Amino acid sequence: MKIAFLTPEYPHQKTGNAGGIGTSIKNLAKALSQRGHHVRVLVYGQKYDALFWDEEIAVQQIKNIKIKGLSWWFTRKKLEEIINTLHQNQEIDLVEVPDWTGISSFIQPKKCPIVVKLHGSDTYFCHLDQRKVKTWNKLHEKRALKNASGYLAVSHFVAATTNQIFQLQLPFEIIPNGIDTTKFLPESNTASKTVLYFGTLIRKKGVLELPILFNTIVAKVPQAKLLLIGKDASDIQTNATSTWQLMQPLFTDKALEQTTYLGPISYEEMNNLIAEASVCVFPSFAEAFPVSWLEAMAKEKAIVASNIGWAPEMITHRKEGILEHPQNHEAFAEAVVTLLENNELNRTFGKQARRKVETQFSNEVIATQHELYYQKIIASC
Repeated sequence: MKIAFLTPEYPHQKTGNAGGIGTSIKNLAKALSQRGHHVRVLVYGQKYDALFWDEEIAVQQIKNIKIKGLSWWFTRKKLEEIINTLHQNQEIDLVEVPDWTGISSFIQPKKCPIVVKLHGSDTYFCHLDQRKVKTWNKLHEKRALKNASGYLAVSHFVAATTNQIFQLQLPFEIIPNGIDTTKFLPESNTASKTVLYFGTLIRKKGVLELPILFNTIVAKVPQAKLLLIGKDASDIQTNATSTWQLMQPLFTDKALEQTTYLGPISYEEMNNLIAEASVCVFPSFAEAFPVSWLEAMAKEKAIVASNIGWAPEMITHRKEGILEHPQNHEAFAEAVVTLLENNELNRTFGKQARRKVETQFSNEVIATQHELYYQKIIASC
């Protein structure tokens, strides 16, 4: 098959930084390519139009059209023309596009099927955050869903919630995000007493709970250290330009002294620092199926994470990790303390997490599921 992914982000030095959507697309694209399929990634919002190869993956950079008030329309028509040309030239059979901001809302190729995959739309995250969504984004996201040829979702939770908030009854097939288990390998280090959070520093990921949690942790385990890795973000609720600045006054003096914030780092450095941690924490309020959790699981790390919605689809409570509500500070902190002090339990959870990733969330398993779904959609169009 010849599969295209239309995306606003892709992790490569030529295309800029990427979050979970871009990482998941790269994981899947690589796995599909290794299975003999031709993969092209169409990255819009770029500084110029260009084509380059990322190993066996063709990456096409697309510059948005800038016309005051009508950029959204002309950019979508440009993308539509590119998809039509590629399909007519038999260079692609199908396009997968994320739900974020509904980029495919007015893209209507002549014959090429478009599959929308739910990674979590703006409407979805605003719903979980209890924030008002931009009407424009919600309209585009709903139209994109209604016009699609097929529907995928990375979790049952994101599928059910999306149908609910858009008042739809779309038949989503659930295929989780995957991970390259050969790149994220076990390196146990239960003795370090380092608690690691990696991801964007943003309110919806529960990072404003982290100082409160770590205050309790360091009071019970005085040698504990907190390591924070990821891009700092502004805060919509307070209009603050830095979430990290909002976090700092919430720490006790001792807790802040034993906290290190590194900012964003390379993929290779990230792999090494996960290995050095004893416990990974993810107190998030809003996710769909986070790749960062899979990376920690693949490296056999003990995890304490949010128990909301999507989480039980990834981690079975007290089997591959511990799930607690981010605002249940005492229980969440106590779970981290337990895993810092009980090395045997720490290792057991880590090994079971790795085993689950290998059997359910490896690139090979996830790519096979996508193959079968794509074949079904192509045959029906």
